[in-house]
Amino acid sequence: MAISLVTGGAGFIGAHLTNYLLQRGDTVVVLDDLSGGCIENIPAGTIFRQGSITDPAFVDAVFDAFKFDFVYHLAAYAAEGLSHFIRRFNYTNNLIGSVNLINASVRCDIKCFVFTSSIAVYGDNSLPHSEEQTPLPKDPYGIAKYAVELDLKNAKELFGLNSIVFRPHNVYGPNQNIGDKYRNVVGIFMNQCLKNEPRTIFGDGKQTRAFTFVEDIVPQLADAVLSKKNYNQTFNLGAEERLSIGELASLVSETMNVPNNINYLDQREEAEHAYASHTKQHLYFGVPKSTSLQDGIQKMADWVKKHGAKESISFKNIELLKNLPNSWK
Repeated sequence: MAISLVTGGAGFIGAHLTNYLLQRGDTVVVLDDLSGGCIENIPAGTIFRQGSITDPAFVDAVFDAFKFDFVYHLAAYAAEGLSHFIRRFNYTNNLIGSVNLINASVRCDIKCFVFTSSIAVYGDNSLPHSEEQTPLPKDPYGIAKYAVELDLKNAKELFGLNSIVFRPHNVYGPNQNIGDKYRNVVGIFMNQCLKNEPRTIFGDGKQTRAFTFVEDIVPQLADAVLSKKNYNQTFNLGAEERLSIGELASLVSETMNVPNNINYLDQREEAEHAYASHTKQHLYFGVPKSTSLQDGIQKMADWVKKHGAKESISFKNIELLKNLPNSWK
């Protein structure tokens, strides 16, 4: 029976992953500071340690208390658009925090380090994005993610630390935080529907994304460590089906049974189109379960309606106000 650490296990994807690992028979330790997730998300039977990955002494103490086989690193503040304006916070949490975990993993000789990177590393690369492309991130969030990928490569070369990098994209589903106005557009739209507010779209709404239902990717995230052929590989992870943000707003409004009222805002700095090839993913793992966007949106809407609207909390420590979108001020 494996002992697995899940950072960010009180968050959205982390909670789903933790539940899967428990069902697999692992002993699971969740490390989370509860800044974005909530303790109610953590499944029963999990060992919980509250604290931040930015605290190296805390991280080292957790690693010393357990002999981990696998580390699943999901803790991050994943607001791509906002990352331009919270650069210090972004790099501290998404890069330095990751380095603390990598240091501890090297010291404790863990078998494999699973890192959830992001499609954001590709930036404006040609489409569809493939793992063979050289990443060209265009925001500090993507820069931080790619820097961790490079650090893991270096840790393998110098210390023999095995890792698997996944680049998921636009994941949605039950348990997602719908009260964060800076990220998770499906949740933002659903929260606005519950509050009878118009859906807010930056730009003309023609940006395209491929949205991924969380339950479709968790098995691959979890079980990749069980085969050494996956070690030290990088995989895109997500859905094939894509649509524009405007089309998404219409689908969410229809599913939530409200008029499709739109409030168009000034365009923000982001990739216009972002979707990936999954040829390598299918080669290594087979073709995964694929929940249609309509079915996935319906499942999330059913969950959201049961739990109600959430108040959006503004980020308290914006570092740069210059060019900050008015809706975020």
